[in-house]
Order: sequence, then C-alpha cells, then structure tokens
Amino acid sequence: MTTPSIVPGKTRIGWIGTGIMGTSMVGHLIKAGFSATVFNRSKEKAAGLLGQGAQWAETPQAVAAASDVIFSIVGFPADVREVLLGKTGALAGAKAGSVLVDMTTSEPSLAVEIYEAAKAKGVYSVDAPVSGGDIGAKNAALSIMVGGDKEIVEALTPCWNAMGKTLVHQGGPGAGQHTKAVNQILIASNMIGVCEALLYAYKAGLDLPTVLKSVGSGAAGSWSLNNLGPRIMDNNFDPGFLVEHFIKDMGIALSEAKQMGLCLPGLALANQLYVSVKSLGYGRHGTHALELALAQMSGVDWKAR
Repeated sequence: MTTPSIVPGKTRIGWIGTGIMGTSMVGHLIKAGFSATVFNRSKEKAAGLLGQGAQWAETPQAVAAASDVIFSIVGFPADVREVLLGKTGALAGAKAGSVLVDMTTSEPSLAVEIYEAAKAKGVYSVDAPVSGGDIGAKNAALSIMVGGDKEIVEALTPCWNAMGKTLVHQGGPGAGQHTKAVNQILIASNMIGVCEALLYAYKAGLDLPTVLKSVGSGAAGSWSLNNLGPRIMDNNFDPGFLVEHFIKDMGIALSEAKQMGLCLPGLALANQLYVSVKSLGYGRHGTHALELALAQMSGVDWKAR
C-alpha cells in the first residue's frame, strides 16, 4: 500500500468520541486547517464542534466513509470494538488507503486485532493513547504514545503536532497501549501519595497553598501534585480524567501484568482504593477525588479552601 499524504486543507479528518478530551483534540485539528466529520453517542456534546464547521455523521461507518484519517477516543475496550469493528463501525466504511487512529486507552491485544482486520481491507491502523488529561488536551500539550507502522506514524505528523507536544513511536501494533499502561502504573501510586500528603497537611492545620509552594518544586513535585493539587484544595473534583476510566486502565495493566507473571502490589492497592472511590459515588469525578475517599476513611470532613 502507498503511504498516504496527510496535509491540512486536503486531508479529511473523521472523529469518533467528542468527550472531555476528544472535543479539544479535534478542535485543534480544525484550527490547523483540517475539515472534520464527527460522531458521538450524544449529538449535543458535539454542538461546539459543529459550530466550528465540523460535519455530523449518524454512525462511525458514515464518519469513515467521509474521511481519509479516522480518529477515535471513547471509553472502554468494548466501545472501541463497537465503533471500529462493529457492523456500523469505522472499518466497515473505511476505504483502502485510509487510516484508523485509536487514541483510547485500551487493550494491546485489541490494538493488534484492529491492525490485522484493517490490513486485510487495505486500511492502515495505529494505536495512539495519550497522557495529559483535559489540561493537556485543551493546551495541545498531550504526550502521545504510538504503536504501528513507522511510515504511517510519520505521515500523521501534521495531526500529532496539532494535538500534542510529545510524540514517540514505541514500536509495532499494541506498543502504544503497553506504554500507556506504564504511564498509568506510574500515576496510580503517585496519586495515592499526593492525596495522602494533602490529607496529612490539612489535618496538621497547615495552609495547603503554602505547603504546595514548598514541596511542589522539590524532589516531591509531580505533574499530579502541581496540576491536581490546587483543584483538590479548591474542592473542585470535576473530571479531567474520570475515576471509572482510571479503574478500567488499571484493570488492563493488571491483566497484562498477570499474563507476564508480574506482581505489582502498588498498582493492585491503587486499584482497590479507586474501586472504593467509585463505590462512594465518585466514579464520574476526576481521579483526584481519591482525596474524598481517603478523608472519609479517616473521618475527616474535607473542606479545604
């Protein structure tokens, strides 16, 4: 197959999934000069993009039929399977030479399955999960981890540049998803430390913003502390990344680790803590809502301001 030429103003972009992150991401592509056709289960969530000139499609299949490069970022592996491989999925409408780009955090084995199914139809496929949350998506500062054929990854450079700051080709199909599992393993234990530390500071009667000034720029500093810490202090637990999606990601990493014969007790603990966060009714909150669950476990009335 001939490597496609991907050029703003000529290449037609399709986008499936206009949620917290997807809306900003496709918005950046539109601003970069790409025309876009979009689909989301709830059309109202695509209203802003339609106002920017995007076209609406009734199914993922229709998105693909109108596009040269089809992106997807949805919730769970089952959603990925439906929107890409289902009866009215993107592959059913994709033309030979077009490209599927799944940016959902999903299963490495599913990424390989999609790659093989696409290849059989003369369609390219890459897996490209991202890190950076809603802030990274809004600021076009995402870290993008890609698995797939090198020449296709390179051809997509104008799209990567519109959405992110860091792009690394990790290897063949599924390599991007494995790398995202590494990312989530790192975040999982770090979030426990962030929330426990702020709970300690709160209970000790310290001024939390002042504490953050001291620890945020030193060895204890982290993206989660410096970006989500202020939200926690403001009692703002709106999602940059949903708790229920984080539980999904950790479940994927634990499953892969089991297949490799690995013992990851830190990840297992974080997973159990986040299951408790969800059971308390915070599944649709941001991952930093772990603070609320830890406070409740200790009988602390969290009212940081």
